[in-house]
Amino acid sequence: MSSKGWKKYKLEDIAEIVGGGTPSTANSDYWGGEIPWLTPRDLSINQNRFVCHGERNITKLGLENSSAKLLPAGSILLTSRAPIGYLAIASNPICTNQGFKSLIPNTQIVDGLFLYYLLRNNVDYLKSVGVGTTFAEISGGVLRQLEFDFPDLPTQRQIAETLSALDDKIELNRQTNATLEAIAQAIFKEWFVDFRYPGATGEMVDSELGPIPKGWRVGKLGEVCRVTMGQSPPGVSYNEDGIGTPFFQGRADFDFRFPRKRVFTTDPRRFANKFDTLVSVRAPVGDMNIAAENCCIGRGLAAVLEKNGCYSFTYYFLKELSEQFKNFEDSGTVFGSINKRDFEDLTCIIPNIEIITSYEEKCRVIDDEIFICEQESRTLTIIRDAILPKLMNSEIEL
Repeated sequence: MSSKGWKKYKLEDIAEIVGGGTPSTANSDYWGGEIPWLTPRDLSINQNRFVCHGERNITKLGLENSSAKLLPAGSILLTSRAPIGYLAIASNPICTNQGFKSLIPNTQIVDGLFLYYLLRNNVDYLKSVGVGTTFAEISGGVLRQLEFDFPDLPTQRQIAETLSALDDKIELNRQTNATLEAIAQAIFKEWFVDFRYPGATGEMVDSELGPIPKGWRVGKLGEVCRVTMGQSPPGVSYNEDGIGTPFFQGRADFDFRFPRKRVFTTDPRRFANKFDTLVSVRAPVGDMNIAAENCCIGRGLAAVLEKNGCYSFTYYFLKELSEQFKNFEDSGTVFGSINKRDFEDLTCIIPNIEIITSYEEKCRVIDDEIFICEQESRTLTIIRDAILPKLMNSEIEL
């Protein structure tokens, strides 16, 4: 027994540890079936505790002719390489590629949700025991021998329920925000793509982009929006202690809608204002977030705002140009990039300012609600991450 009265178990004592596999991609009969199949990339974009599918499915034949295993619902999915430490819980039967070591909990000893949180609290430790010359990997043999302290089942469930209450609200906010964004985007499409905006007469004129409403015109993005290209401050000015101005270098800082504060600078060079749309201008081109506050932007980003300050319109307007951004992915010798001139020269349909303003009045309310929800979620995330280690180390008693 540990000093706090919890019992030590090796992971092999409380769970079956199962690897994954990949059916031959040369055999089309193995792919496109009804069995969900995950790769680490699927978990890299999954923000919730539970996952039901990835980007691809395999067939029963593919499962039978590979080392993939069908895992039961409730299995803890752990990426064991490239990178180590992505986690999720299977909400239905699922299988994975060989980049996973999944755990099927023995529910007589361990609560599955508690095990998920315990592993989440120990991701850095899991990474530290990985080995490899090209990339670190944690083997099944090593994972099975790792020891952790476990309280009795009722206490495990209490701890899991406490943490779940916070995650439930965070995930509800995410679902709400996804719905709200879909509504705002649907309205944009109706007004600015299908041209069914309030007061539309149906009167159209020809343009190089096809028929457009009378009074609208085809032009360049720089006629509608101001574009500020980022410039990275001196490296010696960087810190992670919250000193100075939040600094975002590129796509790696992006999260749902708003970037995550990670690095600050005491010597900012180029700025984005609160609610400017942030666009990655290199590796890759065209990914977007919105500035949650005034911030410094590095050379991997541009800050964009419609010239009358319509920030909701800006975000959805730029999303509609996503195909044009993709054209710059092959423009560089090493990776894709777009410069300010090319950015401002993107071809677009320019609506009447009255329609832009009407859209802004309607959808800014939606986007402001998304901002409030996301800020609440981030506060709850800070609370959850603060109490997680304390609960797992028995520093807080329930």
